[in-house]
Amino acid sequence: MFSFRGDAHKIYLQLKQKNDIKNDRQLKETADIKSFYQSIDSETLRLIHYRMIKEQNGLGIIPLYVTSIPWLLFLFSSKLQDVLFQNGNILWLIFVTVYLILLTASTFFHFKEKAWAALHIEMIKDILHYRDKDDLS
Repeated sequence: MFSFRGDAHKIYLQLKQKNDIKNDRQLKETADIKSFYQSIDSETLRLIHYRMIKEQNGLGIIPLYVTSIPWLLFLFSSKLQDVLFQNGNILWLIFVTVYLILLTASTFFHFKEKAWAALHIEMIKDILHYRDKDDLS
């Protein structure tokens, strides 16, 4: 099922086609995560929340590292060009292919990790919000 509307719309379309939404694997996984967080006391959950925010903010190192590789290689560009382009060698093609694969994979993993961190953070915030609201009542 291909769509330019993103993964959220894809999930909507998949759920819309199912007869029993409650047995969806992804929803069960999300419910398991929520159930686990609900079983933890509020103070520990706040500490977990702080740690999750730290992890989410630390995710930026992956793209920074990957995008810094060309600048490092730029320092050695004349020697690198001699090695890559000598005698019609196709080493440059291998180098560019490997670099693009690494760049694509690290970017993909970066955004997947960021999305999972956001899921956990939002879930913890919701649980703490409802607990705080109940404490005020």
